[in-house]
Amino acid sequence: MGWRITIDRDLCQGHGMCEVEAPETFTLSKDGTLAIHDEHPSGEALEPVREAVRYCPVRALSLTETSGG
Repeated sequence: MGWRITIDRDLCQGHGMCEVEAPETFTLSKDGTLAIHDEHPSGEALEPVREAVRYCPVRALSLTETSGG
């Protein structure tokens, strides 16, 4: 089992809470475009990503369980 991060780009407003919570996974550009460095977090990266999803003020991020590693 693994995990996958998805962004609803229509909802994302570039608040940057994801980058604050998980800077190794998310980067917000100066123009507000969010980049994900690893869409399939695991190990130590998973908990900060969970926090980023939890604290997104517009719920633009989701973390879903996948069947393949």
